[in-house]
Amino acid sequence: MSLSGAVAMGTGVMIGAGIFALTGQIAQLAGPLFPLSFVAGAVVTALAAYSYIKMSNAWPSSGGIAMILQKAYGPGTIAASASLLMALSMVINESLVARTFATYALRPFGLETNGIMLAALALALIVFAYLVNAAGNRSVSALSIVMSAIKIGGIAIFAVAAIWASGLGGGAFAEPVTGLDGSGFDGAGFIASIAFSILAFKGFTTITNSGGEIVDPHRNVGRTIMIAIGICVVTYLLVAVAVGSSLDIGEIVAARDYSLAAAARPALGQIGFWFTIVIAVTATASGVVASVFAVSRMLTMLTEMKMIPHSHFGMKGTLRSHLLVYTVVVAGTLAVLFDLTRIAALGAFFYLVMDMLVHWGVLRHLRREIGARAEILLAAIAADAVVLAAFTWIKLRSDPAIVAYAVLGIVLVFTGEHWFLNRKEPVTRHPG
Repeated sequence: MSLSGAVAMGTGVMIGAGIFALTGQIAQLAGPLFPLSFVAGAVVTALAAYSYIKMSNAWPSSGGIAMILQKAYGPGTIAASASLLMALSMVINESLVARTFATYALRPFGLETNGIMLAALALALIVFAYLVNAAGNRSVSALSIVMSAIKIGGIAIFAVAAIWASGLGGGAFAEPVTGLDGSGFDGAGFIASIAFSILAFKGFTTITNSGGEIVDPHRNVGRTIMIAIGICVVTYLLVAVAVGSSLDIGEIVAARDYSLAAAARPALGQIGFWFTIVIAVTATASGVVASVFAVSRMLTMLTEMKMIPHSHFGMKGTLRSHLLVYTVVVAGTLAVLFDLTRIAALGAFFYLVMDMLVHWGVLRHLRREIGARAEILLAAIAADAVVLAAFTWIKLRSDPAIVAYAVLGIVLVFTGEHWFLNRKEPVTRHPG
């Protein structure tokens, strides 16, 4: 992939998840300050990107996060488990964005609450993403460039027009800044919202995982990551201000699955509503295509490194084609069966734990080899830890079950990987 194709793929994943799937959840936690949550998320992501850029410049490869973890910890339980947590968070993201695609597509017909239709349309998008990816890297790159150009331009037009029509003094920005209980500002709620904002930017890891597919990766991986983050923070801030100027916090939360469409109608009328629907469908569709590309490559590398088990289940073709099938099957199952608001929170827990393990491994074992600065790595770990603590505290207050599910999931991943990597190979007896 070219530099432009890699940037398009990264922004495709980031914008598909961030704006259309997470804006309502961020606003619920951060209140009228929710646009600043995206800025804070970009700062934390930029700190996090330092480790990935330094490592990718030294050893670019597909499935780059698995490579980073293995070089930091060796081919053991920590590296395999953290890599699997990353892969799971990416699959969760695919499901979340696919459901968001279905919600926007059905909104004009008043069917956005029809569970069967939502599940069927989300599954159809995931199957489409499989077909595009099965056609090869050039298909993914070409589609990503075209769709990213359409959606970034369209989102910018929507944001500027909505801000122009509504001004900056109404909607959520006219409300007092209060905590979750209606009292004074709740700093924990704002910090917790950054966990979702980080998810909105974590598409930059798509670029790291596909480093081996990018032209001149030693030079272009880092450039691609920083360009993608820069494009996305400007886009997110514009859209957040546009939504906040058109809707109050209650309306944003109520329309969390289609907040841009809800904001477009009062600001821009019926034409604006339909324009936003088209852009949202385009953005989320390209996000799923790009994410399936990245996670299937990462799982292929994990399998080749013998860090996760594999069975072909009678399928023909290459290992990569098998992992592509597994990726879309798991994503499709999640999209059909589960509440993705909760699964988004689960994805945040998985990603933050994995991210801290990456930075700690680089700090302890690889810093001197790749020329990384310890103070930046420590700042990245501290930022992740503060956000994770606040997010855990807020979820313990509002939904303690999801915290238990996250802890259980992490324990199962580490336990399962430990068993797989340390199992005894069967003894083969030869006749005679």
